[in-house]
Amino acid sequence: MTLHLAQFNYGVLRVPETHPDARDFRDALAPINALAARSPGFVWQLPDEDCAAYFMPGSTPLMMVNLSVWEDVRSLRDFTLHGPHLDFLRRRREWFVRQDRPHFCMWWVQAGYRPGPDEARARLEHLRVHGPTPAAFTFTPSYPPEAVDLPASSQT
Repeated sequence: MTLHLAQFNYGVLRVPETHPDARDFRDALAPINALAARSPGFVWQLPDEDCAAYFMPGSTPLMMVNLSVWEDVRSLRDFTLHGPHLDFLRRRREWFVRQDRPHFCMWWVQAGYRPGPDEARARLEHLRVHGPTPAAFTFTPSYPPEAVDLPASSQT
């Protein structure tokens, strides 16, 4: 069975997306998402308009959500930590409120499966409660697909 890597992250903007202080973020968002879609190993991303409809409990309109699927950890790491996205990431403190708990997680899914926001929130909560496990983890430590034991009937 082929597995792909799902990733979920969110951030809370310091100001509304339409505020002049968020202009650089707003202007870079579509090009960064387009770059992701062209990157080696990219599989799928929940469209922004769908993300906006699935805020986490207790969220605000300032919350930005990203849910995507990649072929493997290396592909996601290369996109995230190299090139234009790294420049974008380095500026995150300008645009986002600092989080005091995990706001990013990854997990393995069957190839072709598209996780939804409810599952993503549950995986993030698992990481917060249990720390990194094969069910939800970060880049350090990450777990190989072989560490996951998916039931044959799951995620079809």
